[in-house]
Amino acid sequence: QVSLAESGGGSVQAGGSLRLSCTASRGTLNGYAMAWFRRAPGKEREFAAGDSWDPGYTYYTRSVEGRFTISRDHAKNTLYLQMNSLKLEDTAIYYCAAGRYSGSRQEWQYDHWGQGTQVSVSS
Repeated sequence: QVSLAESGGGSVQAGGSLRLSCTASRGTLNGYAMAWFRRAPGKEREFAAGDSWDPGYTYYTRSVEGRFTISRDHAKNTLYLQMNSLKLEDTAIYYCAAGRYSGSRQEWQYDHWGQGTQVSVSS
């Protein structure tokens, strides 16, 4: 069992950057596939970025590819999402999730979720 907590959200102007963190306060991220999902206002939660078990294998939804980078620091037991060139449409609550299915983009395949952190991008 792992307990996750996100941080690093906030308000930023379009074109700016933020780095989100997801720390396991109980348990370890080792052995889990990790991902970031997001829920924009009035929309369903969607996959944004994933980090599989395979070292170096990361994957992204098309709208963030080239702008977002997912990574993890095993020593700190923390997952990150570096977000650059932010756009208005990136405004959402961002959630980190841990699961057992490497490479998944499906919510139902992630068992453990954080509470979310708000990212607001303005013009």
